[in-house]
Amino acid sequence: MNNLKQYARSTSALVPMLMIGVALAMPAAAQVADPQTPTDSTSPFSPVSPAPVSTAPVLSAETAPQTAGPAEVKSDAQPGGDIVITARRRSEDILRTPVAVTALSAQDLAVRGITTINDIANFTPGVNVNNNAAGRNDRSFQQVIIRGFTPSAATNPTSALFIDGAPVASPSAFSSISDPERVEVLKGPQSAYFGRSTFAGAINVVNKVPGSVLAGSVGGMIGTRDNYKLHADIEGPILGDKLTFRISGDRFSKNGSYENKAVPGQTLGDQKTTSGTVMLVAKPTDRLTIKAFGLLSEDKDGAPAQGLISAYTIANAAGTVVVPGQSNCTLTGRSSTGAAVSNAFFCGTAPKLSSTTPSSNTTNDSVIQNFLANPNGRLIDPDDGVQGYGLVRRYYHLHLGADYEVGDTGVTVSSLTSYNNERYSQLSDLDNYGDTTIANLTTTGRSYFDFPYLVERINRDFSQELRASYDQGGRFKASFGGSYLNSFSQGGLGGGNGALGTDTYASVVSGATRSRTFGAFYGLSYAVTDKLTLNAEGRYQIDKLYAYAQPTGYTATTDLFVPAGFYAGGSKLLNQNYKNFLPRFIAQYQATPAVMAYASYSKGVNPGLFNTAFLTASVAQQNVASAAGISVAVAPEKVTNYEIGVKGRFFDNKLRLSLDGYFAPWRNQINAITVNVVDTATNTTQIIRGSANTGAVDMSGIELDGTFNATRAIALNFSAALTDSKIKKFQNVTVTAYSGITDFSGNENPNTSKYAATAGGQYTGDIRGLDDASWFGRVDYSFKSGMWSDAANLVKTAASHTVNTRIGVSQNGFSIEAFVNNVTNNRSYTTIADASVLTNNFRYSTYSSALIVGLPDLRTYGLQMKYKF
Repeated sequence: MNNLKQYARSTSALVPMLMIGVALAMPAAAQVADPQTPTDSTSPFSPVSPAPVSTAPVLSAETAPQTAGPAEVKSDAQPGGDIVITARRRSEDILRTPVAVTALSAQDLAVRGITTINDIANFTPGVNVNNNAAGRNDRSFQQVIIRGFTPSAATNPTSALFIDGAPVASPSAFSSISDPERVEVLKGPQSAYFGRSTFAGAINVVNKVPGSVLAGSVGGMIGTRDNYKLHADIEGPILGDKLTFRISGDRFSKNGSYENKAVPGQTLGDQKTTSGTVMLVAKPTDRLTIKAFGLLSEDKDGAPAQGLISAYTIANAAGTVVVPGQSNCTLTGRSSTGAAVSNAFFCGTAPKLSSTTPSSNTTNDSVIQNFLANPNGRLIDPDDGVQGYGLVRRYYHLHLGADYEVGDTGVTVSSLTSYNNERYSQLSDLDNYGDTTIANLTTTGRSYFDFPYLVERINRDFSQELRASYDQGGRFKASFGGSYLNSFSQGGLGGGNGALGTDTYASVVSGATRSRTFGAFYGLSYAVTDKLTLNAEGRYQIDKLYAYAQPTGYTATTDLFVPAGFYAGGSKLLNQNYKNFLPRFIAQYQATPAVMAYASYSKGVNPGLFNTAFLTASVAQQNVASAAGISVAVAPEKVTNYEIGVKGRFFDNKLRLSLDGYFAPWRNQINAITVNVVDTATNTTQIIRGSANTGAVDMSGIELDGTFNATRAIALNFSAALTDSKIKKFQNVTVTAYSGITDFSGNENPNTSKYAATAGGQYTGDIRGLDDASWFGRVDYSFKSGMWSDAANLVKTAASHTVNTRIGVSQNGFSIEAFVNNVTNNRSYTTIADASVLTNNFRYSTYSSALIVGLPDLRTYGLQMKYKF
């Protein structure tokens, strides 16, 4: 706990310390900076050659307005120049890499103002981010969905995230890297080079290597709804070019776009992030390079911006409507005995929010304070946990990479070591309406009905990779290596309408889970002719999964899930091993020096998992979980991916184009199952959650990515994706219970957009009469079609149309910009999930009877200034 407190204090002090350090360094930087060459303009705003726009993002505070500065972007690269990526752990021209990848360079990130993982998804067709689950829509829960491969839970991702090739535990890590070299979005299984959990793809952030000349920047942003951001970074030599450093710090804060209807004057969706990074690069010899990187981040958010759409009207004893019913259809569902039941629900496009929502009871009274101060059964120490409604998350990541070139042999030996530690604590009003007029029928807790719910989790992992690569510039290239990953996860849940009045935590901490993964991999490439190259890659992977008893111990009275008997706290309940070989074969054909085509075949495996949270429930509740299809052990998911593509430059290198198509049968699909179990004796409810192998889906799609430098001043970018899915098999008792549907074949995967497209245009010019002065104007548009709430395909979100604009000027390292995000004030829901209406008698909790929707940031105006030295 003391370490966490010290960590929190260090992150809070980091930004102002960096500001002071940068300010002190500015005079020195001015002495070593190169003089700027005046421009030779013939008109007040003469056009200049724009920085090439590929399709690319910068990352800072999680949902900060998109404010990076294209006016300050200068590049020696000419339109049509190479974009170099490391999608296969070696530097390659993106247009000669036979993998579907969107490369988001530092320039692209800046000119398009992309700052978060959500922005990457918004401006990358075929990628979605889902923050919505179990009645919550906040930053503690983020699923990155690539090509429609929707994961069953945030703890079981179908795609993986990396920094410099090192795995990271949470998307929040991306928020701490404010000025990367590039972001690479790889689509399709990437098992050979990136390993575990790259089932649907991977996102890799590549850091800039600090230079040997003192340099840096300071900047700030202000915007509507108390948006602000502070940034500072500095880099330079410690021992000449033998040892260099880079330090950065960011602080971001904003108020939400929506007023809490239950608490006038309070906003929902408030967010605050403080983060810092340090990078050291050592080159003790010409052949050895060592890179060390570390980041710290802390999120402190208020209650999330989410809306409740109820199928039933909720009223108090006086008949006053608290939440109106908005159902537009009645379904014939199935009870647990198979009898037909009528359920009000939604069909077609999800309704607009009623006048009573968004609403949340966020009263931080003595009941909440005493509950959060009670250490009994808590996973996170109360002093380090959330102190009211909202989220507290602390995260740190470390990695160390080394590359050694072995003489003139063409062999490079590499090592990559990484460590992640994330812990969060989040309290939400799970009934999603703020009201004090409906009586609480329990004998404990408050006098009025409310459902505060606390979710806590600890994730940590260690990984090590060793690799030897061979490349002497000839026809043959090779890579061999091994990897090890040890990951640990544990969660805690508690709260409810009656629990807060008790002396102990409403639920105990769940049993931990651990996975140890061993891998051996290879990559072989041989140029058969000057045009034809064949690639063979593969990874042999052993996953060892372990499930442990909860800290208070566990007694199994039957053999239903584990052998009957008593298990001491922390002791092993069971373990499971899985062994898989994951190949990829690629044939690529260089039709002309500017055009390449490829075809590939690959397999991917998403690791299995253990359900342990429901083992803290009563035997009767466990039987309900079993009847719903939940078991402790869940087998791995598998996919086979067939892909073809073409990439190239056209029209004298003005047009860059990438086009690919894929077909990917997804088998043994893991799906989430949620069951509400009502205890009629105490009038409380227990939420049982788990996952099971209940699906099979055929995935297919087409993806287009391009840029066009129309003139020396005008740059255009465009992209589009058709992400199709056809369910072959699916079982979920919760969905069948409310909808009555048992045959889901032909339906589409939920939480992903079938159609998506982006378009952007930028005009850049010099300002006559001012040395090294330029201006820009830019517009970006993003479209995503609606997303289904579940596999029944009954209700979906409306399509989303988002427009961002910005204009700015820069001179001699100074820049100032004005921006408007979400110009048209798009209100389309960002996420959608089924839920149950919670009332004091839990009348509507047996079946899905509501929708929880995520709400977008509304129109935001802002101004940003920056100085680079």
